Amino acid sequence: MNFSLYRHMKVFKSVSTIAIGFVLLLFTGCDLTTNPYNGKSNEQALETEQSLEAATRGNYQIMVGGGGYYYYAKHLFYINEFPGDNVSLSGTTTDPLFYAYNYDHIKNMGNTQNLWRWGYEIVAGANKVIEAIGDGSSTELDQIKGENLFLRALVHFQLVNVFGQPYALNPGELGVPIVNFTGLDQRPARATVSEVYDFIVSDLKEAASLMNVPKNSSYASKEGAYALLSRVYLNMEENQLAIEYANKVINSGRYNLVDTETFKKYFTLLNENNPETIFAIKHTEEDDHGYGNIGSMYLKGDGGVGWGEMYASESYRNLLNQYENDARHAFIEPQYVRDANGDIVTDDNGNPMLHKRNGYPKYYVNKFSYQQGVVSLSSPVVLRLAEMYLIRAEANAKLGNDAQAIQDVNLIRQRAGLSGGELYTTGDLKGHNSVLDVVLEERRLELAFEGHRKYDLLRNNRPIVRNYPGTHLDPGETTQVIQPSNPRVVFFIPQSEMQLNENLVQNQ
Repeated sequence: MNFSLYRHMKVFKSVSTIAIGFVLLLFTGCDLTTNPYNGKSNEQALETEQSLEAATRGNYQIMVGGGGYYYYAKHLFYINEFPGDNVSLSGTTTDPLFYAYNYDHIKNMGNTQNLWRWGYEIVAGANKVIEAIGDGSSTELDQIKGENLFLRALVHFQLVNVFGQPYALNPGELGVPIVNFTGLDQRPARATVSEVYDFIVSDLKEAASLMNVPKNSSYASKEGAYALLSRVYLNMEENQLAIEYANKVINSGRYNLVDTETFKKYFTLLNENNPETIFAIKHTEEDDHGYGNIGSMYLKGDGGVGWGEMYASESYRNLLNQYENDARHAFIEPQYVRDANGDIVTDDNGNPMLHKRNGYPKYYVNKFSYQQGVVSLSSPVVLRLAEMYLIRAEANAKLGNDAQAIQDVNLIRQRAGLSGGELYTTGDLKGHNSVLDVVLEERRLELAFEGHRKYDLLRNNRPIVRNYPGTHLDPGETTQVIQPSNPRVVFFIPQSEMQLNENLVQNQ
């Protein structure tokens, strides 16, 4: 184990709380809705069911962070989304995530270093709880163990996607170290992508078998494990299995697509009150990161909180604008110039004038803002029911089940307020070359900014085409094309980790 992983596991050998810049409180029957993750983990705390629960809450809390600018969820969503074609950066930024956007990665990039460090901090905490429970002897202990297995699998999946080649293209390439132990003397090498995926599948299946206590979407659940398995299998091109596990979620009866009007406010709702959300990283007002919130790059609020530097790309907006009734317009906020009366100012041709930054028109994205009316607050959604229908659609399209795929696509479109000629039939793909093209476009519309688009394209061996204005382009260029074979579709292993663990091999 490298020293970084050693350091993160070592904290569990003392009676102090997990430390990553914040202190977690011991669980004492707190309100699950308003403050779900308070907990701590220490050697003494792993002796009782209540203390194991507290340690587990501490593991969830690492994803949330301690209210500062840098934390796991922020790095995760930015690193996943910025390299795609849904976003357009309007200038330079002091945050090194600039390098994720323009594919000019560096080996000492603080964002990937923190993602790696905190990811394995979560894994270390989960391992400690899993080991302490062993073979559970009660429903409650099984649930706790299952939640930690889910967290361990989720983090390995997130990290292998960032630091390893897409499974569908290069399953034999190096992924990330598999850490399923609590010993302090190991420096694991990178496992292959295939080995990491097999480990994830094994953990998720065991997790699903153990979790039988109903909890809200702030926590892992049996259905959450099924949902993640469905996504994993889709990436592995195990399409029938992807359908099978998507069906387990869809048919569970626990979740429903919200109606069209509610959908327009989807990401402002408390996740535990949203019947479509399967798992979200719960943030309360106490967890508000202010300028450090995920939404701060996408939007600047009326109170001035936020940077508002990353906008919806022109190509995404053009796609969305094909149908003016599409409810997904609600997630894009054009920033119009207004006069003293608040009316939109128009140019000489009568067109509304937009505010600009460095010449780029401002189209804010609000999927990570306005929870409970707080502009900087959001509980980022990791898994939701709409994705299950779209996973099933993609898998069916690849299996030649065109009618089933189109049916699921139309279900999502109808929820978005579209009808009649705005829906697809197998005989009318509206200019698309294949049903798979239809599905991938719908995934782009529905799941934009949630960290899927890059992986959707790479999984299907398609280039990332960024043919719109933004600082990703060199002077004189109109298009940037990133081929799946480009080594920068994966990030460098953090240089600090390379120095601490001689068994790690750097990406190209």
